[in-house]
Amino acid sequence: MSKMTHPQKPRPAISQADYQRLSEFRYLIRRFLEFSQVQAHDAGLTPRQHQALLAIKGYPGGGPVTVGDLAERLRIRHHSAVELVNRLGEAGLVARDQDKDDHRRVLLQLTVRADDHLADLSVAHLDEL
Repeated sequence: MSKMTHPQKPRPAISQADYQRLSEFRYLIRRFLEFSQVQAHDAGLTPRQHQALLAIKGYPGGGPVTVGDLAERLRIRHHSAVELVNRLGEAGLVARDQDKDDHRRVLLQLTVRADDHLADLSVAHLDEL
């Protein structure tokens, strides 16, 4: 996390209503994340696994998604993403394919089983929103 710096220009006034809006927003985020964690566990996934499936399925432009892309989307280190993909592969949720143009790259895609899990979770999450 980067150190917060204050620019040289004067800070705008912050009203009590601004603080209340920010506080409410943070509360709603925490509440939604708690809901999401429970839903993931009920589906037999860890919250991180659910996030990974969603990141792969919802990748901008529709993919292809590499392990590096997944690490960036989840804001985790590359080696952590590799471990996560290994666990998802062992669970039958993610398939890996070698990039035909660059054999060093591994492309990720969801299995049918993962698509089913993610569709159910996404319906519940959209309802909660």
